[in-house]
Amino acid sequence: MNPYAAIAAMLSRLPEALWLLVCRFGIGAIFFLSGRTKVDGIFTLKDSTYQLFEYEYALPLLPPELAAQAGTLAEHVLPILLALGLFTRIGALGLLGMTAVIQLLVYPDAWPTHLSWTAILLPIIARGPGALSLDHLLGLERPRVPVAAAA
Repeated sequence: MNPYAAIAAMLSRLPEALWLLVCRFGIGAIFFLSGRTKVDGIFTLKDSTYQLFEYEYALPLLPPELAAQAGTLAEHVLPILLALGLFTRIGALGLLGMTAVIQLLVYPDAWPTHLSWTAILLPIIARGPGALSLDHLLGLERPRVPVAAAA
């Protein structure tokens, strides 16, 4: 077997639970760290956060104060859910929704970044959190049966 095929074969044997865990922590870190820039202490929103939502983000239909509070809360709670693997698909859908809002209403030219976030979130939504999660431990997600075994 050539070296490329050997490496590919080795990587293809990595457990799904491992790469889903990496996806959950990776995308969660992006949003959580963004949320941390908007607060002082544990969870006191900075004045600059309100200004950001009023002047730069300027979302329609939501008052800037409410958008700042809701957005910052979501940037903290949803990544924690992903890290724990608790209500994982809901957390990933929430982050995908935030990504869509950011793409469509705030930074439309940042589509390569938002596309990469989407590429990380979609496997989590489609496949679930994997075996290394509270969802799995608590029985909220059924264990996945490999396609070959199901046939």
